Amino acid sequence: MPHDGYRAILVLGGIRSGKSEYAESLVSHATDVRYVATGASDDGDPEWAARLAAHRERRPATWRTEEIGADPGRLAGLLAEAKPDQTVLVDDLGGWMTTLLTAGGPVPETVEALAAAVRESAGRLVVVSPEVGLSVVPATELGRAFADALGTANRAVADACEAVVLVVAGQPTWLKRGTPGARLVAAANRLPTVLAAPEVADDDFTVGPGLDLPVPDQDAMAKAKDRLLGAGMGSLTEVVAFAAGAQGTETPRPFEAVRVLLVHGAHEGGLAAGDGEALWSRRLAEVAAGGGPLGLLAGQAGASLQLVDTAAAGLATAAPVEAGDAAGAADIDAALRYGWRLAEAAADGGTDLLVLAGGGPGQETAAVVMIAAVTSTEAFAMLPRVRLAGGRFDDPAWMVRCAAVRDALHRARTRRREPKELLAVLGGTDLAVAAGVVLGGASRRTPVLVDGPVGIAAGLVARELAIEARPWLLLADHGGHPAAEAGADLLGLTPVAALGLGLGEGAASLAVLPLIQSALLLSTVDTVDA
Repeated sequence: MPHDGYRAILVLGGIRSGKSEYAESLVSHATDVRYVATGASDDGDPEWAARLAAHRERRPATWRTEEIGADPGRLAGLLAEAKPDQTVLVDDLGGWMTTLLTAGGPVPETVEALAAAVRESAGRLVVVSPEVGLSVVPATELGRAFADALGTANRAVADACEAVVLVVAGQPTWLKRGTPGARLVAAANRLPTVLAAPEVADDDFTVGPGLDLPVPDQDAMAKAKDRLLGAGMGSLTEVVAFAAGAQGTETPRPFEAVRVLLVHGAHEGGLAAGDGEALWSRRLAEVAAGGGPLGLLAGQAGASLQLVDTAAAGLATAAPVEAGDAAGAADIDAALRYGWRLAEAAADGGTDLLVLAGGGPGQETAAVVMIAAVTSTEAFAMLPRVRLAGGRFDDPAWMVRCAAVRDALHRARTRRREPKELLAVLGGTDLAVAAGVVLGGASRRTPVLVDGPVGIAAGLVARELAIEARPWLLLADHGGHPAAEAGADLLGLTPVAALGLGLGEGAASLAVLPLIQSALLLSTVDTVDA
């Protein structure tokens, strides 16, 4: 049972109603689950010890358990520190309230703090609590105090959650269904969560031809299309089918944890004419601070943003391709492996959609060169003019780029057209990292959203290394860029929305993301009139 895109769900139920099992099913797909156990120790009670043991045995070994039975005040803090790609399951508020009352804590203030933590938490939350409002009023003062306090807490938490479900005899009934992803909308103007990229791993894993990668669930894709036949979804049916194949279900949910991988790499020589490193340093700082198209849209989408500086990671800067190879074979191997590990780590952290972004002096031109080499297309026709601030164009810089592209392709014509060779001759380590991200995402069944020459070039290389990588790519918008259009045509990718967005690599994907999420949300309801 999926989490259905909700950031916070309250699961209510009576004793032995199945509420805990249902709550666990809601997070069964997540890879990073923090289980918060609120129950007190067994204190020599065999029956209570058996209950606790049954709960422990049911949990997957990969879940991390936090025991807070003796310290109920920790709960709000645990929820507040949850990361966007983490899932927290709290079971349950009954045990939490019992300890709080026993300790004589300030109940109103603690409940208020808990509700605030649920409302503001960046993580995905599922909170379990007993429903105490369906029985007779307890006969004892202590029993009445517990019922009153827990009832108040349930109301406060329910108000803070996007969804509330009541489980009776194992059967869930949804009492409240907010809009999945509503927190993403409410996150407008919020700074993106910026994650540091790890150092390059020194291992012997080699990314090369012959990789055996999984493919999307074809049966789920076909069933999703059949289910939406005549539902008025138009071309968005293909988006739903794509998500169905990636998630392995005919009823895919909106993506819950989106991570933007911004691959920054510099290219020396003529490819970077008119494009300075100082300018890109300012742009990256602006993105990290939540500015620029990419930073603003990442904050609005609630997406985490990982800045991948290839130079800082120890990967070689791309040398002038008009004079020699962009990088050595060993550098390309390290870069491919690094990109793979980045995608792998994101998926292991709960990310279910990767957005491939790029930037740096000469990077887009290098991607155009790669696309021209793979598609056998005239490179100069795909090379846009060099635009300066204020809408002016630097045509001399464009001519320098054209000359560098000409010399690079002339030099490369005698070299083998194998993907890793092309990366070494023309692409450089940053494009190798991008290709590794596509391959690593496919290896963990995590789709990759692309929108420009860098993403398309990465997709072409990834497809040559493993044909199974291609079905995990989703094209948001090629932006009318001739190189992106040519590469997408070879890959067989149709844009979700042909809006002609030229916002920069990755930003167009985030601009189209709300449409993708809306399609997935609409696919969960019957839009056909009876």
